[in-house]
Amino acid sequence: MQPLIDKIRRSLVSKLIITVGIVFLLSITTWAYFNVSHQKEKLMSNIVAGTDRLTTTIRLGTHYAMMLNSRDDINQIIQNIGKQPEIENIRIYNKAGQIKFSNRLSEVDMTTNIKAEACDVCHRTDPPLSDLELHQRTRIFQSAQGYRLLGILSPICNEPGCATGDCHVHPEDKKILGAMDVVVSLQKTDTEITGAQRGIIGFAAFTFFVTSAIILLFVLRFVNHPIKKLIEGTQLIARGNYLANVNVRQIDEMGQLADAINYMGNEIAASQAELNKQRDEYQNLFEQVPCLITVQDRNYQLIRYNGLFAEKFQPTPGDYCYKAYKGLDEKCPVCPVERTFQDGQSHYAEESGRYEDGTAKHWIVRTSPIRDADGNIAAAMEISLDITHRKNLENELEKSEEKYHAIFNNIPNPVFVLDVESLEILDCNESVLPIYGFRIDELNGCCFLDLFFENEANDYRRRITTTTVINQAKQRGKDGNLRYVNIRISPSEYSGRKVYLVTTSDITKRLETEQQLIQASKMATLGEMATGIAHELNQPLSVIKTVSSFFLKKLDQQEALAEDVVHNMLLKVDGNVDRAANIINHMRLFARKSDTKLEKVQINEVLRNAFEIFSQQLKVRGIDVDWKIGTDLPAIEADPSRLEQVFINLLLNARDAIEEYRLLQPEDQVAAVITLTTVEKDGVVICTVCDTGTGLRPGVADKIFEPFFTTKEVGKGTGLGLSISYGIVQDCGGTIEARPNSPRGTCFVLGFPMPRHNHHSRGWQ
Repeated sequence: MQPLIDKIRRSLVSKLIITVGIVFLLSITTWAYFNVSHQKEKLMSNIVAGTDRLTTTIRLGTHYAMMLNSRDDINQIIQNIGKQPEIENIRIYNKAGQIKFSNRLSEVDMTTNIKAEACDVCHRTDPPLSDLELHQRTRIFQSAQGYRLLGILSPICNEPGCATGDCHVHPEDKKILGAMDVVVSLQKTDTEITGAQRGIIGFAAFTFFVTSAIILLFVLRFVNHPIKKLIEGTQLIARGNYLANVNVRQIDEMGQLADAINYMGNEIAASQAELNKQRDEYQNLFEQVPCLITVQDRNYQLIRYNGLFAEKFQPTPGDYCYKAYKGLDEKCPVCPVERTFQDGQSHYAEESGRYEDGTAKHWIVRTSPIRDADGNIAAAMEISLDITHRKNLENELEKSEEKYHAIFNNIPNPVFVLDVESLEILDCNESVLPIYGFRIDELNGCCFLDLFFENEANDYRRRITTTTVINQAKQRGKDGNLRYVNIRISPSEYSGRKVYLVTTSDITKRLETEQQLIQASKMATLGEMATGIAHELNQPLSVIKTVSSFFLKKLDQQEALAEDVVHNMLLKVDGNVDRAANIINHMRLFARKSDTKLEKVQINEVLRNAFEIFSQQLKVRGIDVDWKIGTDLPAIEADPSRLEQVFINLLLNARDAIEEYRLLQPEDQVAAVITLTTVEKDGVVICTVCDTGTGLRPGVADKIFEPFFTTKEVGKGTGLGLSISYGIVQDCGGTIEARPNSPRGTCFVLGFPMPRHNHHSRGWQ
């Protein structure tokens, strides 16, 4: 018995059937109970209503006889009606409780207890009740034979016809004259109710058992049988037969569960295959990975190791780590495996040793714990990566850095490392001390712009961030004195951040020397122009002399002078004095030393100023000047005084070349012409000075701008004019070159870029 109970208790189907059966039984029982109660209540309500209608019928049937006081008729009516099998008693009581009429003649004139069951309906209060509801007038009681009886008491009211009739008179204040009591048998009704109860209970029992049987068959067919298959399938999967399919052909949750189990089996099979594949891959990785892998216990004894370790160290079974690695008899003083066993964390270390063949090597070592099922550290894995090559590179890099620092600090020019945003000096070399007077620690952390004059700092900030070369920049040292430097800027990286690598070259002394050379060249130029200048000054002096002689002669002869003649002649004197003053002032400005300062100038204006000095002597020598200058040319950046010197040198060379050609070819009557051309092309202002002189000899064009190189005879040229001109043009950011002229002569072509208003930032390499 107990095994059966245990089987039922462990069976889901049994639990389901019992649970559903109990719920269904309770539902059917409840339904049957309320259905029987409802049917009984409904049947009794119909019987009561029918009996009440019968009572009303009897009362109405005897009403006429009562009005006539015809007792025989009343008795006959009651006797006839009382013969019906369901009617037990029909009684008419008077107000005193005396039975005046009955279907049982033996009861006539009997007086009942006023508090008896039938009378008590109205006489339970004083005065008696006269107006009662039907349910108050209805009573059910047991007969002597044991079946139930239903009695309905109906009052007989005093009517106006009774109070005025001649047959008998009732006082008007009498409302109730008596009562009619009709008692019917409920034996047949009870039999019907009992039959109905049995039918309902039988139907309920039948429904319960039939439904339970259907549920049982359904559960066995659609639940128990599939569950058994599902259990069998899961057991097969548990035993490793992942591809065993559960065959449940149902389109419901059981079928879906079977499909899910089949899918799970397939997924587990695929996962297991992948797991096996990964296990094999991991095994291969463990064996073939290009680093040394060992698994060690707490005594540092080798449990496992990969193929590379076996190849390099050829350990024997039971070897210790320190013995196999380094040939030691005890563990290393600093052992990452020991630390891993102590705190359960991964640790790094760098170690050195030798392979079995004696090769010296360096490794970077990382350890990690291996835990058992209880979370305790059972072993430690040590992975060693050969970093010998990297170590050698580090040593070489260290030597290279030392060499770099030595070069950096010993470069004769100051070198600065600047932050690209703030231009803060991040580092500098020791050459800043002799050039700027600052120590390295005094400059580090300062802004590079502090080395410029305050009013020019913003302009140099823009130029530093947009150009790679700044020539002749003005800076100041610790003593506050002006220094001219050339600046070279290169984008670079320093400690992982973008920087500018700035190199400065002190050109102050060079510029002073160049200035002296330029000044000497000016003096030489002035010397060469002395004859022409004297001629230029001689003309206004001649005019002044002529006018003064004319006035003296007139005064000596005491002749009168017309006012208009005096006025015109004085105007000529005044104009020639201004002309002489302009020539002298121009020569004074030309000969004066000037600081190099670039400003925006019009090239046509500078060219005309240079030509004014030569206009007369070129005219005297019969040299024509052909002006082909452009209009509305953009301004260029240049030093007007120094640029004028360039044009004077070129005009002197053109004059000398033409005169030299005349001496060499006196029979050639081709006109002597100097052509001056200015034009703007592709953002560059181009100025050309062409002559019809001797031209350039082969091989001279590449040397013509070298210092002290000249094609003139000894004593006629210093060889500095074109060299200085070349430097001046370069300082203005321009270019100058010599080309052959057609049909003869030489052309000097000067190009000056227009000032840039929009600067593009440089890319980082």
